Amino acid sequence: MKRAAVAVAVAAAACGGKPAKPAAPPHESARAARVPVEDSEPEDGVVVTSSHGHMEPAVVEAGIGPHKEDLGACYTSRVGRRHWLGGHVSIHWDIKRDGTVTAVKLAESDLGAWPIEKCLLDVARAAAFGKPVGGDADFALPLELAATARPEVWGEERLPKTFGTQLAKLDACKKAKGVKGPAPQDVTITIYVGPQGKVQSAGFSSPKSVLDEAWADCAEAAALAWRLPDPRGGIAKLPIRYRP
Repeated sequence: MKRAAVAVAVAAAACGGKPAKPAAPPHESARAARVPVEDSEPEDGVVVTSSHGHMEPAVVEAGIGPHKEDLGACYTSRVGRRHWLGGHVSIHWDIKRDGTVTAVKLAESDLGAWPIEKCLLDVARAAAFGKPVGGDADFALPLELAATARPEVWGEERLPKTFGTQLAKLDACKKAKGVKGPAPQDVTITIYVGPQGKVQSAGFSSPKSVLDEAWADCAEAAALAWRLPDPRGGIAKLPIRYRP
């Protein structure tokens, strides 16, 4: 089996006290964080920027370090034979000045696989961090999950004209069992379309909302029932905006 690696670069941004400091050039940045998957890889730089309060790179790495293998396992244990499944994910933490984590968001993801994204969020919520410097802070952890096969990339113009009716059905998920709070806003839905136009996988992200897992479970089930144009023997990847 081909060995893979999940690369992790840490970019921390914050809010709360002192003015921003410019980010260090890549060659001056602190030691990297990397999620090993089956083999080790060279380390990436940890780049920290701040506007007010901020997280020190060593504090971020100390919090993430114990969870690197679990983050990698979220992907390798679930990708299976879907060699076309991969993409960029950015997990975002909000941290109070006392070190309390107040929110964990899937701010970006074009991975298109909710079970993997949900696993990443579960691992991220288990991480604990030291206190920020200078007040409340936030930071983002980008992960690159590399596919070994390249799907065809579609734009929303490939959607049938009647697709809006299907997308609107996701509104019902805000009333699904277990959903708490309002429907998420500004959601990117990434789907993979296979033979006969059947959706093979679907995932979600939102820079504005903490995704309710019960909502996303419902939305995934709805997306997997969609029928779209047939990519004719291949796999197509398509991002869709919902409630922008």
